[in-house]
Amino acid sequence: MQKQDLAVLGAIAVGGGIGAVSRYGVGHLLPPVPGHIPWSTLLINTTGCLLIGVLMVLITEVWTVHRLVRPFFGVGILGGFTTFSTYAVEVHTLFDTADVVLPLVYLFGTVLAAVTAVMAGMAATRAISGVGSKSGDRV
Repeated sequence: MQKQDLAVLGAIAVGGGIGAVSRYGVGHLLPPVPGHIPWSTLLINTTGCLLIGVLMVLITEVWTVHRLVRPFFGVGILGGFTTFSTYAVEVHTLFDTADVVLPLVYLFGTVLAAVTAVMAGMAATRAISGVGSKSGDRV
């Protein structure tokens, strides 16, 4: 493994640790209630998607950044913070413990919230930074 690869791996590992501990903290403050929407996971994934939208515009359209910024913040912190696996388990658990409507609302609502959050983060960052303000530019 090359020295550059080790630096990227290190940035991802440190960032991932920060993100995972942050996710644990949110889950601890807002624990899931069996048979109800797991609000902590929804909040975590939606917030993470909003922040990845902000980050990607900042580091690809606004700033020129060090090569380790994207692995540290994007893959590391936000990758460690968000959680598809917990979401999938919670959807499965809701199908076992709740009426069929609630798990379907959570299943599709999370995807809608996540995609909307990414688009909102990108649009807001572009609007605030002035990037992409020419006519014809889209989110």
